[in-house]
Amino acid sequence: MQPDEAMTRAEPARRPIASRSSGWAIGLSRRLAASSVTPNQISVASVAVSALGAALMLLWAHPAAWILAALCVQLRLVCNLLDGMVAIEGGRKSAVGALYNEFPDRVADTLFLVAAGYAAGQPALGWAAALAAALTAYVRVFGGSVGLPQDFSGVMAKQRRMAALTAALVAQSVEWAFADTRWSLGIALGLILAGSLVTCVTRTLRIAKGLAS
Repeated sequence: MQPDEAMTRAEPARRPIASRSSGWAIGLSRRLAASSVTPNQISVASVAVSALGAALMLLWAHPAAWILAALCVQLRLVCNLLDGMVAIEGGRKSAVGALYNEFPDRVADTLFLVAAGYAAGQPALGWAAALAAALTAYVRVFGGSVGLPQDFSGVMAKQRRMAALTAALVAQSVEWAFADTRWSLGIALGLILAGSLVTCVTRTLRIAKGLAS
């Protein structure tokens, strides 16, 4: 059994992430755990990074802005990885850690997706994608509330949403260099919306199956 798999079984509400076992993540998390930085501060930092990425999308229509926003998306995921590692592997869990584990994620998703909607000229699509993303988390947490393991699977779970958005931002930087259009962002938001709704359905079906058995 891999260390990450064993830790996930011990923490059933923890998202399985392959990069948690990578050398750079282990080394960085150990250094952070030995410092005065807390897991909750890292969680808050993910919101700050997301706000920066959202501002870049909204305020600077330039290929460089899309690339920098894509980097912010990935930095947000790094923060999400490290806060859990510092808390669990680093032994720095706090009484309110569960709040910081969930609430900043919802804020970060909303900032990125709503900003992408406005940047694409389709604000309603951005809000709809953000709502659907929040619903995937609601269904997951609901499964845990009725005694089942939290289900992190789905065609548009968080890592896949952010991968789709990252790819769209990079594609948008190329698109913008040739034409004043925002197809890349709009298409990605449509896929995120549809995939998130499918994820809600598949997770709900798994919950129903788990409760029935």
